Amino acid sequence: MKILVIGPSWVGDMVMSQSLYKAIKTNHPGCELHVMAPAWCGALLARMPEVDKAVPMPLGHGDFKLGERRRLGKQLAAEHYDQAIIQPNSLKSALIPWFARIPVRTGWKGEHRFGLLNDLRSNKSAFPLMVEAYLALAYPKAQMKSRADIPAIPHPALNVDLINQSKALERLGLDIARPVLVLCPGAEFGPAKRWPERHYAAVAQIRLDEGWQVWIFGSGKDVEVANQIRASLNPRSQGHCHVLAGKTSLHEAIDLMALARQVISNDSGLMHIAAALNRPLIGVYGSTSPLYTPPLADRVEIVHTDIECRPCFKRTCKFGHLKCLNDLLPEQVIEAGKRLEQGD
Repeated sequence: MKILVIGPSWVGDMVMSQSLYKAIKTNHPGCELHVMAPAWCGALLARMPEVDKAVPMPLGHGDFKLGERRRLGKQLAAEHYDQAIIQPNSLKSALIPWFARIPVRTGWKGEHRFGLLNDLRSNKSAFPLMVEAYLALAYPKAQMKSRADIPAIPHPALNVDLINQSKALERLGLDIARPVLVLCPGAEFGPAKRWPERHYAAVAQIRLDEGWQVWIFGSGKDVEVANQIRASLNPRSQGHCHVLAGKTSLHEAIDLMALARQVISNDSGLMHIAAALNRPLIGVYGSTSPLYTPPLADRVEIVHTDIECRPCFKRTCKFGHLKCLNDLLPEQVIEAGKRLEQGD
């Protein structure tokens, strides 16, 4: 059997998608699994042993380009796929498998996709977690009435490249003589997901005083925030705080994060990578909720405030106070970290 999955376009969603890929391989032993996703996803898909081939999606997240989608579909028809599973809910995501004339096209109801999908699922509300909605697509429609019908949620588990890890350590002048605290202070979603830099710095200072070191990860957009955290530290400690934001590829970030003694992260793609590496993780939630996209791992502590207006799932605080993040104090995160250590 040969299956094509049209994957998501966000880091966290792609990490959680590995649960779907694991289920597909369990249900169809020996099948060939291809995943079409943006080219940058290749770094993640390469770490998932369930994926036999990553198919780069050349179109951007918002691009419709019907002609190009028709061309891609005709091109993929030569692969003779038996089934396509479409993870996104958009109409455009269902066009390529339809143009490829894949016999079975599975996905959730959304954006007038009648006809484009012939294995259409309409009870998505019965699967509250995003990963449950993904997993339900791996099973026959008649079998999936609610979340209770999912046998289990296989956790994502990314492979680590030890050779690449060693090269990254050397290139960046890092070592692991001290325990590594990883901070992930960014969030593409918006400021309502970002715990304040001063809080991150307070936690980092405590760990540095205990003899740890700090690695701060993120994209180029997070460099300013990372530098602010480092600048807020005791000058004597700053030499043990390394700003890696904007300096690593996704491959390097995965391999280096695997060395963390502990990770503190906003609700972001890097949080899900840390979970998939089975690192002791503290997930910091502001406007969003772990009841929808929790980190899928065993060694996890979730921290959030319980103010009335959260979770609002907004990118910015409509009240302007960001109390859900400002009132989440460093002491709560330190206590969560100690609980993780006791568990280890």
